[in-house]
Amino acid sequence: MKVLAEGKGELHAWMHPDEARKWMRENKSRALIDKRMTMKEAVQQYTKDGDYFAMGGFGHIRLSMEGIYEMIRQKRRNLIMAGKTSVHDVDILIGGKVVDRIDCAYAHGHELRGLSPAGRRATQSGRVKIVAELSNAAFQWRFKAAAMGLPWFPARIMMGTDTFEYSSSMIVKDPWTGQPITLLPACYPDFAFIHVHRCDKYGNCQIDGTTIEDIDLARAAKRLIITSEKIIPHEEIIDSPDRTAIPHFIVDAVVESQYGSHPGNMPELYYSDEEHMSEWLTLSRSDEGVQEYMDRYVYGVKSHEDYIDLIGGEKKMNYLNKLEHLEVPLDAPWARRS
Repeated sequence: MKVLAEGKGELHAWMHPDEARKWMRENKSRALIDKRMTMKEAVQQYTKDGDYFAMGGFGHIRLSMEGIYEMIRQKRRNLIMAGKTSVHDVDILIGGKVVDRIDCAYAHGHELRGLSPAGRRATQSGRVKIVAELSNAAFQWRFKAAAMGLPWFPARIMMGTDTFEYSSSMIVKDPWTGQPITLLPACYPDFAFIHVHRCDKYGNCQIDGTTIEDIDLARAAKRLIITSEKIIPHEEIIDSPDRTAIPHFIVDAVVESQYGSHPGNMPELYYSDEEHMSEWLTLSRSDEGVQEYMDRYVYGVKSHEDYIDLIGGEKKMNYLNKLEHLEVPLDAPWARRS
């Protein structure tokens, strides 16, 4: 195919599909192995400085926040994040000095809540670099290419835009139609976190509601850490085989993490904690405020359970459950509504 144009963004996390297949074959077991471990163990074993990684979920929804806090505690550094639709997750990771480069579709905004002071300040100062730009769909299709074992995915997007100019994609002459078409390079993250509603000890996962791009991301990632609201018996999984969105043989670690998406939303279980989000957005207006947040909610707790107790415990989470199901009004502080 004739190459018509090339984006000038940096290409990260690409592999020859045959090399990727070989790596997966040699490093992934199809056996039913108990993969339960602590978050500390999972981060120590499957993440390292300089890695390219992705987080499952979308925006403020279904985040692996316990994994994010643990990477900050373990002082992971110089990581490149796949900023496919990264909002609170990338902001906290930038504040914690874990991420210094972003392969970006969407970042530095908290949607209706406003822009991200910490992320924006770090990028404007040069401490964090945007290495390439993509559209949201393009990022999902990069994962899909990797999941399918392809070197690239064809799409009729981004041509004629500045987004293409700053991407790592190519525009080629399609041999079938003779028309230009965009080729999106496959993306194989070194590791990914995905938070799910339930799974068994082997890593067979069920997700309620939309799966976003997580089915493709799970198959693209070289290492996959699952955080789950609860771990259920294997027998319950195989009773409903059609519900398995992520199969065990692509999972490396399983961490039970009740309320693990807080302060993000977990569909059907709890709404986003707007008071906590507001606290972060207020404190993160300064570096001193970021440190205050980290000292209080990350370094100042010994476990995720302690963190949940600190933000209001079961009382707060029960309120967020009611809010998720529209069972409480929205016009008073949570403590008076729960």
